[in-house]
Amino acid sequence: MRWAGRLLAVGLILVGLSACVAPDLPYAELEERYASPASRYLETDEGLRIHYRDEGPRDAPTTIVLVHGFAASLHAWEPWVARLSPDYRMVSLDLPGHGLTRAPEDYEITPASQVAVVDAVAGHLELEPFVIAGNSMGGAVAWRYTLAHPDKVRGLVLVNAAGWPQAEGAESGPPLVFRLLANPLGRALLRNLDPRPLAKDGLVQAYEDESLVTPELVDRYVALARAPGHRALLTGRRGGAGEAVTPETFAAISAPTLVMVGARDQVIPAARSAGFAEAIPDARKVVYPQGGHVPMEQMPDESARDLRAFLEERIAAP
Repeated sequence: MRWAGRLLAVGLILVGLSACVAPDLPYAELEERYASPASRYLETDEGLRIHYRDEGPRDAPTTIVLVHGFAASLHAWEPWVARLSPDYRMVSLDLPGHGLTRAPEDYEITPASQVAVVDAVAGHLELEPFVIAGNSMGGAVAWRYTLAHPDKVRGLVLVNAAGWPQAEGAESGPPLVFRLLANPLGRALLRNLDPRPLAKDGLVQAYEDESLVTPELVDRYVALARAPGHRALLTGRRGGAGEAVTPETFAAISAPTLVMVGARDQVIPAARSAGFAEAIPDARKVVYPQGGHVPMEQMPDESARDLRAFLEERIAAP
């Protein structure tokens, strides 16, 4: 009868999982809740409908393009936009699979396609060479963009950036969601399950300060993750990883660079995100001893002041 017990256990697991299944939420509902008066949309030949915001004076001497991290959205940059948009033009965007950006079912997320999304928005807005800032996965998009389009970048800002080449055999303890994404079965489960059970723990790990993980923040992350097609995109097999990356890769970056590091980052070890400061010529590094993975949200006043100082000292007027 051992097989009967196993069958019963599997059945109970399936029943439990079925109770956790969450359907997609329609874009109309999500846009009503999370779009702003500044929200705009760009339709591309690839079938994308890219959500972006263009805030601050159009004639500002410096434009800053902001790229969010994995499972986040352009909302992560609102604290910086609020503090810097009186003096700088601030362009934020949602990558495919995130926020309010829509993508066709056959869309493939690759390093090159993420760079292309940024370039599509910059081209649509006819931006002059700009400063590009990215957090986490968005940091990897930002440095890849800088390498691919050096003539379009006046400055690079990496905020706890991803993409530093990990030493073979190195271990880390990322949030559970990332461990599940590394496993085919885990990806299959995440594709249909309600993301809420994982959301709060993952956000607390990223934000470091539990008081910042408000019910409204959790609701936004969960709701946007349930946008049509988002879970399939984020849990699907990724396209090619691009060219091999070594520390020497970053020596080709000539743009003035600011590297921001939260010393208590539990998502990307601080030693990795700090590595960019050693590899990029003449990069400036700022370390936040109490900072977690998202210092632009956790300590917006301090990090925005540091960014402003960098722009004033290192980014010459065009």
